[in-house]
Amino acid sequence: MKVAFATQDLKRVDAHFGWAKNIAIYEIGPEGHEFVEAIQFDGDLKEDGNEDKLAPKIDAIKDCAILYIAAIGGSGAARVVANNIHPMKVNQPEAISDLLDKLQEVLRGVPPPWLRKALTKGKERVLDFEE
Repeated sequence: MKVAFATQDLKRVDAHFGWAKNIAIYEIGPEGHEFVEAIQFDGDLKEDGNEDKLAPKIDAIKDCAILYIAAIGGSGAARVVANNIHPMKVNQPEAISDLLDKLQEVLRGVPPPWLRKALTKGKERVLDFEE
């Protein structure tokens, strides 16, 4: 599963989604995680009310199941959720590596229902009523 992190320094989740200079994307599973890519964003990212700045960010994370952010506005959250991405707010800047380790530990056990659903993102749902 792919996970995105809103970050200014590529090391910590320390950015508001709309204001983030970078989005770091990782592939994660119970056995490990791997860096996929970092996407940089330019321009006046702090301009409130500028919904156009969200479109490239939403497009960049559309394959991700989870988005870690320091904060997110209402319209940004609605657009993230509409794309079946689960936003996860961190209360203070937190290292991406620590968040990956914690998530990996949860994946090794019994993930909560919302995470089990996130794990199926992009996979075809198979319902077998024969059994």
